[in-house]
Amino acid sequence: MRHTSEIILDKNALDFNIDFLEKEMGGHVLISYVVKGNAYGHGIGTYAPMAAATGRVRHFSVFSADEARRLLKYLPHPVPIMIMGYADNDELEWAIRSGVEFFVSDTGRLKKAIDLSEKLKTKARIHLELETGMNRTGIPEKALSKEVFPALKNHEEAFTLKGICTHFAGAENIANYIRIENQKKLFRKLLQQIKKQDLAPEYVHTCCSAAAIRFEDMRFNMVRIGILQYGLWPNQETKIEFLRKNNLPSYDLKRVLTWKTEIMAVKEVSMGDFIGYGVSYQAAHDMKIAIIPAGYSNGYSRVLSNSGGVIIHGVRAGIVGTVNMNVLMVDLTGVPPCKPGDSVTLIGEEGEAEISVSSFGELSNQLNYELLTRLPMDIPRRVL
Repeated sequence: MRHTSEIILDKNALDFNIDFLEKEMGGHVLISYVVKGNAYGHGIGTYAPMAAATGRVRHFSVFSADEARRLLKYLPHPVPIMIMGYADNDELEWAIRSGVEFFVSDTGRLKKAIDLSEKLKTKARIHLELETGMNRTGIPEKALSKEVFPALKNHEEAFTLKGICTHFAGAENIANYIRIENQKKLFRKLLQQIKKQDLAPEYVHTCCSAAAIRFEDMRFNMVRIGILQYGLWPNQETKIEFLRKNNLPSYDLKRVLTWKTEIMAVKEVSMGDFIGYGVSYQAAHDMKIAIIPAGYSNGYSRVLSNSGGVIIHGVRAGIVGTVNMNVLMVDLTGVPPCKPGDSVTLIGEEGEAEISVSSFGELSNQLNYELLTRLPMDIPRRVL
């Protein structure tokens, strides 16, 4: 049995993007490749082995212990993994046993990690996440001298300090400039306090994709790269900043993901008839439409009703009517003759026509991240 669509991953595009990242970040900076959110919709079980097989990916980051477990299962050879978010007590014990690194974002987790480490007689590989103004997760300044430093000093055999880190509150937007400058200043201050305690982290990291492009001074010796590795910019502002900084007229990363399906049916609609649910689209002339087996249950937003498009035989065909749960309809006017089973590109390019990920955002106000991570896990992924 076949799924109604498939996602194709281009390993040559990934190689191009890794080339870009390695050149941009420099050889002294460890790039941690972020594969949370099912590898940003690319499919962790397909994407991670492809990335590891390049021999150039030396570190992965995930959000949860569940993602870390799945990632370990799929990797063809061991690669360090870091959990940046959720792990309950049982999962924390599993992480310590498995040598998986994890963020320590509050004093409760720090104490639990130390207790488990001493019980297991295995060092916990921890990254201290500091609160610098994001106000999401992170150890506040007041807790450092009062609770964190004494706990670390008294239990030096219980942990390996893999990293000191923080996260910026919207590095992709210049509107957050003052807030992020304050975060940078506070992080440097807290980092000095930590070093004065003779605590030497292996890595210092603050930058996601946008911050790594915009704040070269905050790369330190590790960055956490998500969206850039997949061939997409965090937003247009980040891309413009890169072009301006490097005095380039243009520069494009390579999109790794292509999303395809096929025509389910072709039918004729008479002038004046409505198409699909309700009365959102009325045929202004006799027309042919194609029924496509993809809808909002497949990650194709309902907001794209009467505005989105697909590519058939190298021609862009516009969506007509409301995007349904499982199907959408497209206008075949101007499209070469087609039939059920013919290929349809939902994201990707064919000839000179392209449906980019960013175009979804332009039409539906979705972020690149949002569209990609909404692609269901059950869509088959394969490497081209």
